[in-house]
Amino acid sequence: MKEFTYVIKDKLGIHARPAGLLVKEAKKFQSATTITKNGQTKKLTQLMMLMSLGVKQGEEVTIAADGPDEDAAIAALKEFFEQNL
Repeated sequence: MKEFTYVIKDKLGIHARPAGLLVKEAKKFQSATTITKNGQTKKLTQLMMLMSLGVKQGEEVTIAADGPDEDAAIAALKEFFEQNL
């Protein structure tokens, strides 16, 4: 399992448009990908679950990937977060 933490910089937090793109990115990988905020963990491939976390600007999240392509998944997701959130 690989993971990284990230502090959300987008002033709207993880809102509908980037959340949809994030789900699309996560679905490219075989590995199970999750996001954790304040002890709540949700799958990155489920839009409504991701939105239910209500992640706001300045909050820290942990992104994890576990599976055969976890290295590639973490690298791609980290890049996504840095460019979009």
